[in-house]
Amino acid sequence: MTEEFLYYIWQYQLYSHDLQTTEGHKIIVKNPGIRNADAGPDFNNAMIRIGSTLWAGNVEIHNKSSDWFIHHHQNDDAYANVILHVVYEHDKIILDKNSIPLQTLELSGKFEEKLFNKYQYFKSNKNWVPCSKEVGLVDPITKTSWFERISIERLERKSKVVEEVLLRNKNDWELSFYQVLAANFGFKINEQPFQMLATILPLSILLKHRNNLFQVEALLMGQAGLLRKDFADDYPRQLKTEYSFLRQKYGLVPMETHLWKFMRLRPVNFPTIRISQFAALIKSHDGLFSNIIESRDISELISFFNVSASPYWKDHYTFDVQSTASAKKLGIISIRTIIINTVVQFMYLWGTSRDKQQYADQAIKFLLDIPSEKNAITRGWEKLSIKPENALESQALLELKNKYCNLKKCLNCSIGLKLLRRE
Repeated sequence: MTEEFLYYIWQYQLYSHDLQTTEGHKIIVKNPGIRNADAGPDFNNAMIRIGSTLWAGNVEIHNKSSDWFIHHHQNDDAYANVILHVVYEHDKIILDKNSIPLQTLELSGKFEEKLFNKYQYFKSNKNWVPCSKEVGLVDPITKTSWFERISIERLERKSKVVEEVLLRNKNDWELSFYQVLAANFGFKINEQPFQMLATILPLSILLKHRNNLFQVEALLMGQAGLLRKDFADDYPRQLKTEYSFLRQKYGLVPMETHLWKFMRLRPVNFPTIRISQFAALIKSHDGLFSNIIESRDISELISFFNVSASPYWKDHYTFDVQSTASAKKLGIISIRTIIINTVVQFMYLWGTSRDKQQYADQAIKFLLDIPSEKNAITRGWEKLSIKPENALESQALLELKNKYCNLKKCLNCSIGLKLLRRE
């Protein structure tokens, strides 16, 4: 038996209602209380009639009564207002601070064993998700409402990461947006080096040269450590000369070149191309965050990121190596990914932190306006006949897989709860 499962039985009152304390007093649960995820008793504000007395207070749940001492509750005043000790097995009488036996309910034999058996199956099987064989049986309303809830949960969780960046930057939204946006230009493989680049190259310096794309690209390529060697082509040699001047002017220290990953990447995703596209974005807008925060139309937002690498890269993917000519525009899938992982996060946090709900609502609307992402996880769900219709749903399915299914948190999942009680 696990305490997690006992929480579930208690919270949803899935026990026999012919209850008595271990001393024989009748129990009627008027309200099981509110689950407490912080320190202290497991359920707060419960209302329970024991015998002829109606009690209001906290409920503590353990596998065995003796766990009270193992967890040292006898020395913690936070447990002084426990009105009922709910246990699976009563193996020891617990006295309160007045040396009076704590009212105890033993749940063993008081709920259907098949509930625990199914729970154990979910916890122990090796399926892609614990409920792979049954998830298709859950009604659409349950799934839709759960997806909406965990998509917001994901937004709030990721917003905390943005809050940490803002804290480091003394609440400078423009600088923080620049840094997070740069990291997302790395698209996972080069996320960390891009993040480092934005940290060691202050936005204030880039903005001083914003009207000169060549200088912006020289600063970015140079700080990225990509201008260290001797070049054959004129363009990288000119970039290197320009960067040497700007480096001395601002006292800049470049990154190590080896931090950037080129292996196993499509050439269009090479750091050189992404950095040049990022330079074009800096050149195109005098304020990144201030421009996007008022966006109300997804097509307008996509146009904001519709940038191309500088002309040299039309027939190059790396310096000094010529390739077949092709446009090096930031693609629509990449733009959507940046909107989902950067713009939406900042807009949602801007709205919730400043009590401007219209911005949070707009962030959610952008997710509804963007088609579903295509990745290994969404394809996995599609094999189970769950196909996301938009980015809000695909984000929800990412959260569900990574934060619930992989961790076997079936008792915290609306789908899992539905299936546990299904006949």
